[in-house]
Amino acid sequence: MTNNYVTKQQAQFRLKSSSEYGQASFSAIASAALALLLLISSYVPAEGAFKPFPLFAGIAWIIFALLQGAVWAIIRSNLLRTGAIKRSTRRLGYVLLLSLLAANVFVATAAFQLLKSKKSAAYTLSVYALLTTLLVVAVSALNLFKPFVSNGFLLGMGLLLAAGVIQLAALLLIAKYADRPSPPRWMGIVAAILLITAVSGNLFSLFLGLLLISKLRNKDYSSGSKLGEVIEKLSRSSTSMLGLLFIVFLLTLAITSYFTFDYGMAIENNYSLILQPPELAYPLGTDNFGRDLFSRIVFGARISLIVGLLSTLIPVLIGGVLGAISGYYGRHTDNIIMRLLDVLYAIPGILLAIAIIAAFGASTVNLILALSVGAIPTYARTMRANVLLVSTLEYVQAARAFGASDSKILFKHIVPNSLAPMIVKSTLTIGTAVISTSSLSYLGLGVEPHIPEWGNILKLGSAYLETHAFTAIYPGLAIIALVLSFNFLGDGLRDALDPKLD
Repeated sequence: MTNNYVTKQQAQFRLKSSSEYGQASFSAIASAALALLLLISSYVPAEGAFKPFPLFAGIAWIIFALLQGAVWAIIRSNLLRTGAIKRSTRRLGYVLLLSLLAANVFVATAAFQLLKSKKSAAYTLSVYALLTTLLVVAVSALNLFKPFVSNGFLLGMGLLLAAGVIQLAALLLIAKYADRPSPPRWMGIVAAILLITAVSGNLFSLFLGLLLISKLRNKDYSSGSKLGEVIEKLSRSSTSMLGLLFIVFLLTLAITSYFTFDYGMAIENNYSLILQPPELAYPLGTDNFGRDLFSRIVFGARISLIVGLLSTLIPVLIGGVLGAISGYYGRHTDNIIMRLLDVLYAIPGILLAIAIIAAFGASTVNLILALSVGAIPTYARTMRANVLLVSTLEYVQAARAFGASDSKILFKHIVPNSLAPMIVKSTLTIGTAVISTSSLSYLGLGVEPHIPEWGNILKLGSAYLETHAFTAIYPGLAIIALVLSFNFLGDGLRDALDPKLD
């Protein structure tokens, strides 16, 4: 009886400790769920028929979900029998890579993870950098089915394809040289080129280039840098990395859309195309003014990301400085700063935002300021608590004994070691800022009505929920996906930055 119990415990440990097993199960379930959604959306009850494009896409996703499920079963069998994944099983990753043709990022991610047994932080970043570019290329290529494309479409697609080729080459080079004690010096050129491709908004390329430069300087390609350690810990969570992938994908799409998408299709009325159902030319249909919902949601991502990031960054900086000063100096300084912030904290954030917008008018700048002011006390309290804790550590006392100035001790020794909780908190609250932005825009108190923003789009679509539900469902799904992605990323960063979990 005891031996059976030990065997079960060992089996559970083998399965839980395998990132490939977790990634395979997650991708199979996610692919099957999205495949069912595609198949359901492909059926038109009024016509009693299926739309070809979503039907074929749903069938393709079902096929790859089944393949992924079969590979998951083989991985499970390998782990339970031998405790390791066989080389022949890892080669099945090449078959799963065909899922890229169906834009199935879940199965493709699992395939890349399966192909390599020892995955460094650089390899993980190179995989996600390439996947991001491929997704942006696939989504941008849908504009080919529209009546016309933007003037910079060919240039934008050419640059994206060039970036994809560079990232593919970097992936192959990193996969080949990742296990060496020291990378070749010419990898510095690869790092510099990757930093150039990061101009598109691909943060994976940015982090990868910085990581390679760090490794070349340290002459240690294992996990010598803090960035490498965080990426390695973060990559253990499939949901966190996929959340980060969606965020970086949206950011890259929002930046590259200046070239690949025509802004006129998002703002110009076309009364001959009012409330058209989804089709190839208009993948998400059109709204009550004949504007392309697909283009409007893409351009709306800019507003949501900009407002969400800035309305989080501003209170992080202001609240961080106030909290650091309050926690370090204490006494009268602490009482004055914290009591004033308590007054601000007593006012509900959404009511304060509404009051500010009502006083100064609805605009993007006023929206950012309104959301920022209400969040300052929360970040100040978080930083104050961190500073109070770090101030008692020995290296701070040593710096003070050597005669270091207060400003040097505070901003060189205390604040850098107090940033981890602030980073995690800011990541988790960006999702709240996105929801607040959309909520205020829905109420007519946020971004100007003529600007394509997810809250504005949702407000217009809510009037047609019974007849044309897609006008409200798609912007709603975009908001949900972005908020969930930030929450998943925040959870992963919290685990990666927690020293207790080392």
